[in-house]
Amino acid sequence: MTRIFITGTAGFIGFHLAKLLLAEGFTVHGYDGISDYYDVTLKRARHQILLQNPNFAAVEAQLEDADRLMAECRAFRPDVIVHLAAQAGVRYSIENPRAYINSNVVGTFNVMEAARDVAVAHLLMASTSSIYGAKEEMPFRESDKVDAQLTMYAATKKANEAMGHAWAHIHELPTTLFRFFTVYGPWGRPDMAPHKFTKGILAGEPIDIYNHGDMWRDFTYVEDLVRGIRLLIDCPPPLPGSAETPIAGDSLSPVAPYRVVNIGNSQKVRLMDFIEAIEHETGKKAVRNYMPMQIGDVPATWADASLLQTLTGYQPQTDFRHGVAQLVRWYRDYYQV
Repeated sequence: MTRIFITGTAGFIGFHLAKLLLAEGFTVHGYDGISDYYDVTLKRARHQILLQNPNFAAVEAQLEDADRLMAECRAFRPDVIVHLAAQAGVRYSIENPRAYINSNVVGTFNVMEAARDVAVAHLLMASTSSIYGAKEEMPFRESDKVDAQLTMYAATKKANEAMGHAWAHIHELPTTLFRFFTVYGPWGRPDMAPHKFTKGILAGEPIDIYNHGDMWRDFTYVEDLVRGIRLLIDCPPPLPGSAETPIAGDSLSPVAPYRVVNIGNSQKVRLMDFIEAIEHETGKKAVRNYMPMQIGDVPATWADASLLQTLTGYQPQTDFRHGVAQLVRWYRDYYQV
């Protein structure tokens, strides 16, 4: 499996995954709408880095354009599709929910239809830790009941998981959904807290800290995350009734070649400790603006990533202090601060 079609290659995670796969000798075709949800200059800068590799090409088009997406897949003939493109952001989904239906539901169906049409060996699609919603028992496990999403973003990702299962069952298409946990690092999204904290602290501007700082997150360094995806590419779920030995704690469906996998650092980090790590790396104290909990947010996330380790032998483990150092170093360099 040497030809990988990735949606969202101008995005934070898609960029890092494409860079990793290219370094390993894969041929990668990117598909990205370059939406203006955040700074398109940052997105284009990511693509320009990838385009320096002769094994990378990309097209700028929307997921909702089913004909264009199908044409690109048919022309490239990928062995694997990794679907990362989405309308992201928990808070923005409260302001503009329709964007999430169009991109994350309609767009994802178009990706699934293209994967069926070109008969890929493995379809991998991004889900989110937000899918666990109001669940309080932690760490979160793939086998947990997840029926209490708190935002339209999380709800559309839950829909993607259900759609993916149905598609895998009907078409016997090996499909893996992975749930991300608070990804951060160089080239990160400006709308995410790590980037906003770094920007505000370096500029001496107030940073908003929700729930008065009483929050915990399973911060996952982006290079760890994409390493997990890379290894999962080689682990397509088997067809029902195959002779493979059952795995304890597996989320494998009994009726479809389908599973869900958490990708997280498996550590619950206090938000204030993360902010203090940024303060340490920047040499500046944050101007802290403590706020109440925002609607749709959750006080804590924490992954049980043991299934990932069982399947791939890999466990993300970058300490958040090291990851923060890489983030601040990149931020200073890119923004010339």
